[in-house]
Amino acid sequence: MISGETWLVGLLGDPVSQSLSPLMQNSAFAARGLDWAYVPLPVTSEHLDDAVRGLVALSFVGANVTTPHKLTVAKLVETDEESVNTLVVRDGRVMGYSTDAAILAELEFRRAAIVGDGGAALAFRAALPDAAHFSRKGTWPPDVADADLVINATSKRDEVIVPLGAGQTLVDLPYPRTATAHAAEAAGARVVDGLDVLVAQGAASFQMWTGVPAPVDVMRSAVRSA
Repeated sequence: MISGETWLVGLLGDPVSQSLSPLMQNSAFAARGLDWAYVPLPVTSEHLDDAVRGLVALSFVGANVTTPHKLTVAKLVETDEESVNTLVVRDGRVMGYSTDAAILAELEFRRAAIVGDGGAALAFRAALPDAAHFSRKGTWPPDVADADLVINATSKRDEVIVPLGAGQTLVDLPYPRTATAHAAEAAGARVVDGLDVLVAQGAASFQMWTGVPAPVDVMRSAVRSA
């Protein structure tokens, strides 16, 4: 139950109705016995500045940021990131971070390739500066034959963006799984899907806000059961 003592965190995006983050984070707060609540905050681009300032005015502790605001919000808060998906509010200041690439800490690889050009792609490029990069605005089609890790950071669900095979790992950011992920798995590649990515970035955000280790198993169970 939300009370006047409840600490609030939100999700800024357009749309946010399909997001599993509220279910995941509220399950995590409950598992840790925290009087916290995570609420979806649908906001259009023209009202994003007002929404960010509103987090301070309404005493929010922080927020996540999702499509299409990750690049714009980076210009509105204190950050060194080009793409921001996590906000922390302290003493009237809003600081921006990216946990989008947190899944990389769980993977072993030598050569990486990133496919896409949105906010999430930028976050992975910042984390993997030596990775090959492919996008329709630059080098296309992707050639990932030499990569053992491929990040699909596009929004295309029904089109196989890039073929993979045995010995390669695909990090497929959208959820549910895309045609690219299904084709990769059928060809013998390992697939780390969008729910795995969501849990990794959500766990990192949770610890930033609360200072408490995230209950990763609870978070994973919540999104998988949904």
